[in-house]
Amino acid sequence: MASNKAAEMIDRQNVDMLVDLPTSSAALAASEVASKKKIPVMVMTGGTTALTNEKCNRYTFHYAYDNYMLANGTGAAVTKRGGNSWYIIYPNYAFGQDLNRQMTAAIRENKGRVVTNSDATPFPNTDFSSYLLKAQSLKPKVFGTMQAGADLVNVVKQYNEFGLRQQGIGLGIGLLFETDVAALGQDAFAGALATLPWYWNLDQRARTWAAKFEKSFGKKPTWAQAGVYSATMTYLNAVARARSDGGDAVVKALEGHRFSDFYARSAYIRPQDHRVILDVYTVQVKPKSQAREAGDIFTKIATIPAARAFQPLAESKCKF
Repeated sequence: MASNKAAEMIDRQNVDMLVDLPTSSAALAASEVASKKKIPVMVMTGGTTALTNEKCNRYTFHYAYDNYMLANGTGAAVTKRGGNSWYIIYPNYAFGQDLNRQMTAAIRENKGRVVTNSDATPFPNTDFSSYLLKAQSLKPKVFGTMQAGADLVNVVKQYNEFGLRQQGIGLGIGLLFETDVAALGQDAFAGALATLPWYWNLDQRARTWAAKFEKSFGKKPTWAQAGVYSATMTYLNAVARARSDGGDAVVKALEGHRFSDFYARSAYIRPQDHRVILDVYTVQVKPKSQAREAGDIFTKIATIPAARAFQPLAESKCKF
């Protein structure tokens, strides 16, 4: 369990900070343990907005993305581009449940509609045929999949096998990693929209850092890998400013900090709920024929400024 592993790292390995936390459930569990032990946590790939709302605590910081950002980006962008009727499926655990709520709200706020109640799918799952058949009968403009990782790959593979794109049913993806695209190839995802906090060829600043990463590791970085590096450096810079690695001192140094690095642009760490806000990007997956080199996956559709990308502070339920 994540809580046991977090306690082990803090108590036996004497770690001063936890970073990444790859699922919402793991992030919530580790966050609770770290809070009791006054250890800062930088959550990267756990998406639930509960981390900066009802489950917030003084030692947890939510970096890079969350479900509100994904929905406010992708749900709004797809709906505004004409995809105003959706059928949504989501994995039945904390991340999926939260993302479904956020996506549904974003669609409706942009004058779109969800044609029927969203369907929860088992997790993990390999057979999505019943949901795809349902999408064919409902004929929405967008088939929304809130799955992640291997489940998302299975959904997209079967979406193509069932020919939904050819039937005029577009693909809206809640959370997308470069590794998902690599698993099936760009053409399987071509045309799909998603929202990302970063990608390696966003601009020259991103490309310069990505080149260093590739020289060291032999491959281009994912947005999550780059984010972990950025979050770690943000933490270490706070240690330097605080002249201490004590949890309370570092938290104080992080709160209200403004910065801009190769990854996080126009970034600000809100002291009231520890949401790290930054510019994010709505992107479209290119067909392979348009890629200029290996890993050239995305075309930027829009930049969403930091101030608009995340849940407004006025709506936060966080109370330290």
